[in-house]
Amino acid sequence: MSDTDLVKLYSGQILALAADIPHLGHLPEPQGSSRKRSPLCGSTVTVDVMVKDGRVTRFAQDVKACALGQASAAIMGQSVIGRTAEELEAARRSLTAMLKEGGPAPAPPFQGYQVLIPARDYKNRHASILLALDATIEAVAKAQA
Repeated sequence: MSDTDLVKLYSGQILALAADIPHLGHLPEPQGSSRKRSPLCGSTVTVDVMVKDGRVTRFAQDVKACALGQASAAIMGQSVIGRTAEELEAARRSLTAMLKEGGPAPAPPFQGYQVLIPARDYKNRHASILLALDATIEAVAKAQA
């Protein structure tokens, strides 16, 4: 990766998101919890949730990831409260398509993922970007089980 590629990939907007991740920490007694790790880079995201009437009511996350994974977790944190499992799964499908197939950014309220469009060209970063959504989807499924 050249210096120009790094500047393109790690934009000021991505770095600002990475520096301001909402809902950091853990919930004292979560209904559902999940830890996801990217074996390629070692990034890890742990998510705790509370769910009522099929919607996320409380959310916390512990993020140990690269700037792209942190930015993704920040976008998730901004959007997750009030979401259903179906909405989260749709966002994950859309984000995957955006990264791997050149599709558009996810629909609102997850449109913030558009800032990660430059990461399409860096397949080794995709798993880290998907971690926050993957962990949240699994945590919600556990809460609803």
